[in-house]
Amino acid sequence: MSTSPLAALPNSRTEEDGSAVIRVLSYNIRSMRDDTDALARVIAACAPDLVLVQEAPRFFRWRKKLARLARAADLVILSGGGTAAGPALLCSLRATVERTEDVLLPLTPGLHRRGFATAVVRFGDARLGVLSCHLSLQGEERYAQGGLLLDRLAGMGVDHAVAGGDLNERPRGRTFRRLTETLQDCWATSPWGGEHTSTPGDPHQRIDAILATPGVEVLGCGVPAGLPGVTEAELRAATDHLPVLAALRVPPAPVSPGR
Repeated sequence: MSTSPLAALPNSRTEEDGSAVIRVLSYNIRSMRDDTDALARVIAACAPDLVLVQEAPRFFRWRKKLARLARAADLVILSGGGTAAGPALLCSLRATVERTEDVLLPLTPGLHRRGFATAVVRFGDARLGVLSCHLSLQGEERYAQGGLLLDRLAGMGVDHAVAGGDLNERPRGRTFRRLTETLQDCWATSPWGGEHTSTPGDPHQRIDAILATPGVEVLGCGVPAGLPGVTEAELRAATDHLPVLAALRVPPAPVSPGR
């Protein structure tokens, strides 16, 4: 895994036209069973406005564990965790929260319960739907969950949205392709940093992704190995996946009549 210096990724900011440049991080944290200090340092170094978490703590004192991670990374809990069967959302204080919803997906007997952590947030005049997911290891269930993800985004009542997570599938897989028929694969749209997300010790496959609706401009997306403050040792210690970081430009929401 190369950790040579990366080209600069745009920082968060608000543009003159009201659009918002935001940083979105997607990260499978393996229930915080590894080095949580390293995990928090990696997240903080990425300076995210939103963190789409997979495998957040789900059981005993899970809220306390997730809150401790958020605090260490200078973030707050937005939604999810145990109530979404693992996916969670963290955010910076830059985000204004409109609403959140944790969604449990249909349970296939003998398989793990899956869910979505979702929210609608604003960054100034820009309004964004957000969804974190961890799709099934089983192909048929995963494909169905991909359809539910698209339905959920379409039903959020927003013009722009971002989804991300552990898809448990490479880009040529049929669920991945189903998603990218509608959504932008942010890495493929504007590659930056590293591509492969699994595993930290031997990155050889991309099974984690950030996806965005067509109106969102992707300014760069990839594994932030080599970003200042993100070292190979920290990435190996933090969890068993590599994170995906994207810089996105979200257009301002249309002005309602009468405003």
